[in-house]
Amino acid sequence: MPEPFTLYKLIVLYMLQKVDFPLTNSQISEFVLERGYTSYFTLQSVLSELSESGMIRQETIRNSSYFTITEAGEETLHYFKNRISQPIREDVDLYLRENGMKLRDEVSILADYYKNTSDEYTVHCVVKEKYSNPIELTVTVPDETQADAICRNWKQKCQGIYEFVMKELL
Repeated sequence: MPEPFTLYKLIVLYMLQKVDFPLTNSQISEFVLERGYTSYFTLQSVLSELSESGMIRQETIRNSSYFTITEAGEETLHYFKNRISQPIREDVDLYLRENGMKLRDEVSILADYYKNTSDEYTVHCVVKEKYSNPIELTVTVPDETQADAICRNWKQKCQGIYEFVMKELL
């Protein structure tokens, strides 16, 4: 049995390896904390150490942290996966099967904005998959109200925008 802190790291790596999209801090926390594997503060230390060691990649968008597994994390998990008990792996697998679509929808369609050097707002919208972004759009608008509206509408309209662009360009 590995020491608990190591086990928590392996659980996080296993979760990230089983999905083809990033997971947020809150999504990982929800799983780990609801099952009582560890405390919130220990989990945050685990995520921080995994990120610092290059086993996971962290990206922050609109005050949310998104995590993906790196090649180093995949390799580590390959060698130490058997240290995660079968019941824990089954628990993760079941959770991801039951919640996968909801988790994917929450993290794969993103939009954020910032004030640029021209005193306008640059809005960056993206649909993410594990190793690619099928569509990425950056637009500049004159005010923050418009930037915020684009971010709010992106989730509902990205599919139609993608279809329109593909139809027009092909």
